[in-house]
Amino acid sequence: MVLVDAVGEHILEMAEEPFPREVDFVISALEAGPRPLIDRHKLPRTVYRVRATLRLFSDRPESKPRLLYTRHVNPQAIGFLTSTALPLSHGGILHLPSPQRKLMQIHCTVLRCRLAAPGWYEGAVYFNREQQVFAAEMMAGL
Repeated sequence: MVLVDAVGEHILEMAEEPFPREVDFVISALEAGPRPLIDRHKLPRTVYRVRATLRLFSDRPESKPRLLYTRHVNPQAIGFLTSTALPLSHGGILHLPSPQRKLMQIHCTVLRCRLAAPGWYEGAVYFNREQQVFAAEMMAGL
């Protein structure tokens, strides 16, 4: 299913097929790595694997949205893998399907983006407002 915005621009394809093999490989390598002794996460994260797009306010109007492969989520942020480096602290709008498969448009800020493997960047965006749809208790039955 292809989702478009109000002016007819293609913003997100809600694909049913799994992530590309290379993306799955990088994500599994990240998850297999050592964990820090102290977990600084304030909220528990839930595995959430969907395609999303991000358009930064600093992007040129003619530029295409950046494709993100999400890894995990909580009400305050979402982790992802992408093929392009993102500028830290830049704001934008994240388009992604909710757990109920409805298109969400969330204002966010790039919190982290670092090289994870050749050609792939691991990062996180912070939601400017909490998204309770991603609370662990809301996601438990999915």
